[in-house]
Amino acid sequence: MSEMTINLKIWRQKNAKSEGKFQDFKLNGVSEHMSFLEMLDVLNENLIKEGEEPVEFDYDCREGICGSCNLVINGRAHGPKHMTAVCQLHMRNYSDGDTIVVEPPRAKAFPIIKDLVVDRSAFDRIIESGGYVSVKTGAAPEANLIPVEKDTADQAFDYATCIGCGACVAACPNSSASLFTGAKLAHLNSLPQGKPERDKRSIAMVEQMEAEGFGDCSNYAECEAVCPVGISISAIAEMRRDYMKAAL
Repeated sequence: MSEMTINLKIWRQKNAKSEGKFQDFKLNGVSEHMSFLEMLDVLNENLIKEGEEPVEFDYDCREGICGSCNLVINGRAHGPKHMTAVCQLHMRNYSDGDTIVVEPPRAKAFPIIKDLVVDRSAFDRIIESGGYVSVKTGAAPEANLIPVEKDTADQAFDYATCIGCGACVAACPNSSASLFTGAKLAHLNSLPQGKPERDKRSIAMVEQMEAEGFGDCSNYAECEAVCPVGISISAIAEMRRDYMKAAL
């Protein structure tokens, strides 16, 4: 088993109002088979043993599903691997003696809670404004009751894979949430069940996105490049089209 020494520069910040700074750590005995988060676990175990405060970072499923592990590594959201969340990133992608800079996603709409943890509740409020389909409660309807063309179903599923990690916001020079909002809109707007509320949904979610303080999209496409599930910026084009049609 190959072991490495890794030099870490990690952003430390007590809360949103405090001034933050990078703190240097040297971590020995890092296995190439560790995931990136396991490496941070080892760092925190060492800090706790030394009586120091551990580094706060977000995680939940560690399977690339929940989107919690939204770290910026060496300036790239989720790190160097294409279509890979931080929790799926392994230390074999690094070499002995490497310096790794770890920081939270930077955006006005994502205030820092502590260290590497940010408040992404702005995404929740965008969903609450219209990211749902109004149906009567009760027994679930038969799945095949409403016919959906395969191409439409496949496209809707592709957009539905968005895990809400915020990598698109972190990578965008404008801190835009257009890819996230566009994916959530395109998912529902393309299906028959979502069409009755399509106009209302499009206006509500886009205007909520703007109210949260996210920037506008300038078609840099950095969001698509770092998205861990590979959502296309075509979602943004669909969002703009649906919003303009609804507004008119």
